[in-house]
Order: sequence, then C-alpha cells, then structure tokens
Amino acid sequence: MASVRGGPLKDTTRCTVQSPIIVLLTSMSGSSLRVAFIHPDLGIGGAERLVVDAALGLQSLGHTVDVYTSHHDPGHCFEETRDGTLSVKHVVPPFPRAIAGMLHILFAHLRQLHLTRYLLRQDAPRYDVFFVDQLSTCVPLLRKFAGTRVVFYCHFPDQLLANGEFVEDPKRRKRGSVLKRLYRIPMDMLEEWTTGQADVILANSNFTARVFKTQFPSIHKDTRVVHPGINLGAYDAPVDPSDLDIAALQSDRPTFVSLNRFETKKNVALAIAAFAQFLAANPATPCCRLVIAGGYDPRVEDNVATLTSLTALATRHGLTYTVTSPDPSVIPPSTSHTPSADPDILFLLNFTLPQRTALLRAPRARGLLYTPANEHFGIIPCEAMYCGLPVLARDSGGPTETVVDVACGEGVTGWLRPGDAAVWAGVLGEMARMHEGERTRMAEAARARVAALFGMDAMARSMEGALRDAVAMGELRPASWDSWAMVALMLFGFLLAYAVGPWVLP
Repeated sequence: MASVRGGPLKDTTRCTVQSPIIVLLTSMSGSSLRVAFIHPDLGIGGAERLVVDAALGLQSLGHTVDVYTSHHDPGHCFEETRDGTLSVKHVVPPFPRAIAGMLHILFAHLRQLHLTRYLLRQDAPRYDVFFVDQLSTCVPLLRKFAGTRVVFYCHFPDQLLANGEFVEDPKRRKRGSVLKRLYRIPMDMLEEWTTGQADVILANSNFTARVFKTQFPSIHKDTRVVHPGINLGAYDAPVDPSDLDIAALQSDRPTFVSLNRFETKKNVALAIAAFAQFLAANPATPCCRLVIAGGYDPRVEDNVATLTSLTALATRHGLTYTVTSPDPSVIPPSTSHTPSADPDILFLLNFTLPQRTALLRAPRARGLLYTPANEHFGIIPCEAMYCGLPVLARDSGGPTETVVDVACGEGVTGWLRPGDAAVWAGVLGEMARMHEGERTRMAEAARARVAALFGMDAMARSMEGALRDAVAMGELRPASWDSWAMVALMLFGFLLAYAVGPWVLP
C-alpha cells in the first residue's frame, strides 16, 4: 500500500503477488486498460467489497488497476488491500472526518477533492479511464482537467440516505425540518449534476436503477445494471480448523448467522428479537445460537451506539452473549462480557475472510438472517447462497433480485419476509426443522444461481464492457478557463453552504 501526505505520488507497494484464488484470464476484447478506482474510505463493507472484487476481476482479465482512497487502515480492511494483491494508493488528507460529530458531508467532499488534486498533478500516473463510486464530486474535474473518461457506479443516491433508512414510498419517508431540506438543496443539486457528467453510469441493482431514474430526472443517460459479484474461489478455499480465529467460532449448537456492519439502519435488532421469540416458542428444539458478525469502526459513533444497543437488547431478552474480535483492541471497554463459554449470541467485530467462510460453511449453520430493508443490492445473501446456506431476507430492495422465495416452487434459495419479528421467528423454526434432503436441494439451487449470475467473472466482464465503451467515446476536449470558473463557483457555493449550515440549523 502507498500512503501519501504530500508531494508527488509515490508507489511504495512492496508486494505484487497475485492471490492464489484468482484465475488469470486473457481478455479477448482488446488491449489492456489502465484503470484507476476512486473510493473514499477503503474499510469493511458492501461497497468496499464490490470495489475490491471489481478491481480483482479486472486485474484477472489482464488490466492494470490502481485503487485510490482517502482512508485505508491496515487493521480495518479487506486482506487483498493490504497483502499486495491490489495496488492501493492511500492519499492522506489534511482534513478530519468530522468536527464534534458535525460536517461529515463537507469533509467527505473536501477529502475527495484533495485526492483528486493528486490525480491532476503533472507527474501523476496517466490512466485510460477512471472508475468512481459513492461520491461523484470529482467526476467533472477528472473529465475536464485530466481529459479522461469516467465510469460512475451508483450504489444509491446519497440524498435519499440523508435521513436514515430509505423508504421507497415517498409518503412514508422521514422528512427533516424545512431548514434542513433547504440546507440539502445545494448538495442534492451537486450530486445530480456531477453524477450526470459521467460518461457511463452503472447501478448495482434494478431496484437502485429504478430509484435513480426517479430521483435524478435531469439525467437522461441510460443506467446499466451491473450486479456485484463475489469471488467464488474465496468460498471454495479450505478452512484451517486449527486457526485460533476459526477455533473461536466453533460450536456444536445449531447456528444462525447475521452478517452486516454495526449500523442502526441495518436493523440487526430484528434478528435478536426474532431469535428470542424462536427460542421461547421452541423449547424442545436443540439449543441454538446466533452469531452477529460485521464491520466495526470505533471511530464511528453509529457503530459504537449500535453495538451498545444490541448487547442491551440481548440482555433484556435474557440471552447470554460475548463480544469478540481478531483485534481485541477494537472491543469497547464499556462492553460487558458474560462468562458463558458458548453464549446464546456471539458478537464478532471485524471478522477475517477465513472466519466469514467458516461461519457460512459450518456444518451446524442453519441459515443467514439478512435484516436491512430496501437494501440497495446486498452481497451477503449471495455469499451465503454460494456456501449452500438458506437465506431469510427482507422482502424489499436488492434481495428480491437475488433470493428465490419458497413461494416460487422451483430454484428456491430462501425466504423473503416483511420485518416482523414474529414472522421471522416462524421462519427460523422452519430452518431449524429442515430435513437434510430439503437442505441439500436448496443448497444446490442457491449455489448454481450465484455461480451463474453473481460471480466475480460475470461482474468483471460487465465492468470491462462499460470501461471499454467509455474509452471508445474518444478523447475529451481540454478544459477552458470558463470551465474552471464554473467549477470554482459551484464548489465555493457548496462549501460555504455546508460550512455554515450545521451551525445555524436546529
């Protein structure tokens, strides 16, 4: 990984070893491309997993890939970004993430602009195309002043996430105060305008593409759907049971698994409530346990508050729990630990890739509980299905495109249900009582579906097609002074609004 604080970009990557799980392929559609990915925070999450897998997939097709980011913590990231498999350029910004818990969006954009400045330096590497996701502020700058085509990948419109969990029905969405809505206007306009400047726009699901089209009426470009794909080989790799991190997860108890970041909007509380009701309604069923694993960053207030609320909820339901992590330093000192060696709930912070595979492939695993509503895509159900694990997910958003509900009769891979704990508790009972033959049929159907539709190779080839289409549009005209003035004025107004807004709003 290269970390840059000042001066020209310097590549200090020490290792260029290819991951053994990557099968090198030869792209037959033309010469290799030089591709730069721009991602704001290369931590642990669904968006980060997509970026890593997309970069790996393109690299396996013979393209040269560099990943640029404003934050990369070797102790809180995917292994491929720290072991030399991917070339990661960490451009350290002079700005914090926030001040006193405020100004998050302002600093997010300042950090991306700082990163963009490095890419526009005369001695910076030159690329054939940029791949940008999450924040679109840099898109017109890269096109105008680097003279390079840009592909933008939309995980979800940011303006719809400003008030928390997204609700598709406009009448049921949370609405901030009038002042807050006015405060959002410059940001929303900036997002729509900068996104529309991209040469090719991709979305992670049909659900996201539909919402995108409704929310950004001024953008007339077609939005292509490229579903995220998983690295199938990573889940076929053998698991070493003697590994201490793996051994810490082993249990003879039937296990339900929940994988998600520790964020309020992921609604993991639903899994705990359903699990408690299931145990109460099935006293004769062999004692089960619930493993709740996910990305956890002690710098993020929502992560800390969510873990605290989930442990409190477990206590209220009379469930024993333990909080653990491969890195014990991230466990909050205030988190109490129960003495049970085999608790009802195991909270696992920042799991490793082998731990994830071990959880999903464990012989005693009974099902994955995927709790977010209106998830934009949701890669985790695909991971579980490829490992042969039945999935219970919310009946909205991306999971409706990946999980085949039992009502369909053929090719069934799980259940899609509303967010009612009692309903979920009933499905947990069905999962626990499944006969081996049923489990095998569902596992085979799930694995085949993911291999055909949601593998990394399929995603990489779709990504490659979009990148080549952008490059084929030809060279861009160099920027003029009026373009500089327009961009400078736009950014000044935006930054002024966001610097002042939080201090004057209630």
